Amino acid sequence: MLFVRRLVLVIVLALLSLAPARANPMLLVDMDSFEVLYAQDAGQPWHPASLTKMMTAYVTFEQIALGKVTLDTPVIISRKAFNEAPSKSGLPVGSALTMKDALYVMLVKSANDVSIAIAETVAGDEASFVAMMNDVSARMGLTATHYTNANGLHDPKQFTSARDQAILALYIRQNFPQYMPIFGTSAVILNGKKLESENKLLAGFAGTTGMKTGFVCASGLNLVATVERNGRRFMAVIMGGSSGRDRNERAAELVLRGLSGDARPTGQTVLSLANNPSAAPIDMRPLICGKDAKTYVAAQEAAFPMGLKGQPSYLTDTVAANSYVATDLGRLAVGVSLPRPRPPHNPTFPASTAEAAVAVDLRPGLPVAATAGTVPFPRPRPSF
Repeated sequence: MLFVRRLVLVIVLALLSLAPARANPMLLVDMDSFEVLYAQDAGQPWHPASLTKMMTAYVTFEQIALGKVTLDTPVIISRKAFNEAPSKSGLPVGSALTMKDALYVMLVKSANDVSIAIAETVAGDEASFVAMMNDVSARMGLTATHYTNANGLHDPKQFTSARDQAILALYIRQNFPQYMPIFGTSAVILNGKKLESENKLLAGFAGTTGMKTGFVCASGLNLVATVERNGRRFMAVIMGGSSGRDRNERAAELVLRGLSGDARPTGQTVLSLANNPSAAPIDMRPLICGKDAKTYVAAQEAAFPMGLKGQPSYLTDTVAANSYVATDLGRLAVGVSLPRPRPPHNPTFPASTAEAAVAVDLRPGLPVAATAGTVPFPRPRPSF
């Protein structure tokens, strides 16, 4: 019996050796200079999954700046929004949130229903909103990016690249820094339920300021993470992780390499980094959710064991939770004024300018926020 067990172990190890770990897109950028410190397949088209919601947020920020909607505008969960697949807010059809609260729920919980509700509120219907997303993408020069929906649920025709996601994130920081606290929020409380972010760097890697995670079977586990430490500001992009642990630990490792000087400027900026838009997006479904998933994940774990049980982890810092309380406004009849006073705005959300909304040039070294670099770590819990 012992011989059989040993034989099985040998066979398993042999199979793992025949299934080498896949090298997926990764990117490390200095957010002050835009210098690329590390790049691996950063121009390869990839399915964005819920990283899509960063563009949904950007388009909404533009429309707020242009006066088309406000942070108080009610966002109502339509039947179409309610029917979207999870992750969801848990709100029934007809329920409403203010636009501000909807943005928090969409970006922190990655709620697909709220994404559609925001799109419908801003543009009237999702298709019109998606056209706005692709217009912004073209203005930003995201040459490997195309959108077909507002929430990132899988569509073969929806794709992006690590390079394009880094540029989009830089535009958000440059043009709309007042909204960065949303991306750095680790949990939203809605109707007594705690809706948590899947960006675990927010809870275990000091200096993390955001931004967004994403997952569908076709993409694997994606992450855009921004970190500010020791006067340096880095962005790590991971596409196609085999698990949440994998993407989180790899992002932290990239940032630590930047901090230590191990990752040095490559001579390119993220703007000069080339996309490969003619290549087909990689479909990770067989490896992430298909029959080959178990073998693939085991190979990835063998190649990169950080964070596994009994292994060291980069996510060991104690960071205070940064949560936000959203208010369910209940069911609102269309065309009827809110039956209660509008909630006051957070003072960290000053009005955007129309100039910022239509800015098309990404400028290295532009100050991002007056408080940049002054926030202590761990961050204090906000008072409500």
